[in-house]
Amino acid sequence: MKIKKYVLVISLVSTGLASAQVSGDSLALSDVLGQVMKNYPLLKKSEKELDAADAKIGLTKTAYLPDVAFSASYTRIGPTTAISMPIGGALHTLELFPPNVYSAAFSVNQSIYDFGKTDKNLAVDQRNKEMLELNASQTKQRLSMAVMGSFYTISMLQEAIRIKDEQLKALNEHLQFIEKRAATGSATKYDVLSTNVRVSATENQRIDLAGALQVQASVLNSYLGRPANSPLKVRKELNSTMLVSSTDSLCNEAFANRSELKITRQKEEISKSKIDVVAAQNRPSLNAFASGGFKNGYFNSRFEDTGRLNYAVGVGLKMPVFDASRSKQAKIMAKADLEANQQDTELAKRNITNEVIENRENALSALKKVKQSELQLQQASQAYELAKISFEAGSITNLDLLNANTQLSESEFALFKAKIDYTVSLLKLKLATGGQIY
Repeated sequence: MKIKKYVLVISLVSTGLASAQVSGDSLALSDVLGQVMKNYPLLKKSEKELDAADAKIGLTKTAYLPDVAFSASYTRIGPTTAISMPIGGALHTLELFPPNVYSAAFSVNQSIYDFGKTDKNLAVDQRNKEMLELNASQTKQRLSMAVMGSFYTISMLQEAIRIKDEQLKALNEHLQFIEKRAATGSATKYDVLSTNVRVSATENQRIDLAGALQVQASVLNSYLGRPANSPLKVRKELNSTMLVSSTDSLCNEAFANRSELKITRQKEEISKSKIDVVAAQNRPSLNAFASGGFKNGYFNSRFEDTGRLNYAVGVGLKMPVFDASRSKQAKIMAKADLEANQQDTELAKRNITNEVIENRENALSALKKVKQSELQLQQASQAYELAKISFEAGSITNLDLLNANTQLSESEFALFKAKIDYTVSLLKLKLATGGQIY
């Protein structure tokens, strides 16, 4: 099928890295992700698991090396066996074993050939290590998505509080104006009361936003490994230009890069390696052994107990004959595991396809909301300016002016939220196709 690529060019106002509005101590998303990837306990655990996997590979490779041991012993025997015999006209007593027996020796055992059994086990260990690396990559992807969500939630709450502060400033100025007019009889007590109620309601909303911001800040501080109540401020980072490809193109990219799919395929390779290991279990093994040292218990021609050097060298062959069908059952288990992993691969493809489509559509929908919110903000700004003029002229009520002010604040926040949603959707789409944001 011919893939059609639809390119979507987005133009948004970026208020991120180059903004003079951002204080120097605010955190960029890249800074946050960098700190999290260095210090998060789950990732450190993954590093230790990789160290253990390297040790396991090293342990398996020791089958290629000789096994060398040193042994020494001393034994006191009593009573000893002795015989008497005439020699040269005199009766002599000879002990068949010395009362003090001692020995010291080095022994060496070396596998000569095991018909591929060690190679098969080593292949499984290496693929298990690769699996751990893929799991670590997947952990980073999931962690980066969680951190990104917390980061942009904080950014949105910070902006919402800023808008509420501006709204409160405008409302308090208007309250002072209304109170002056009420003092001269140009406004009623109801106008003053209505304005006070609107100020109070806006302050309550700001309190709720501040509480939510504190909660999200504690979450992000937790990812960063800092105390929960540490002061924290993030930058406003919004995408300025982005290209969105067709669904088919994005899905093909995801199938090539997603760690979930790589993991399921790696599981298939591990299952195949385990089948090879089972098939090699009943193969013979050929070993060589040698030992040499010093011990007593030998008698020379004069029947004197002396210590001597000694050695033993040989080869051994071990061939399994009957294993009570253990290898057969193990092979059945390994094949069933392989088939199950193949089904996991197919399921992963379907889930990835759904995720790519969802995030692509969310990005397109967010873009439309951005354009609509820009128009709504433009209309709300003009409506508020007209409302102030009309209120001063006495053609509208105080409540109408307050409603226009509220509508302006809500439109401003709606535009920023739409831009945040669009940015987050694009980042999620990047993650869904196997890209990295950390």
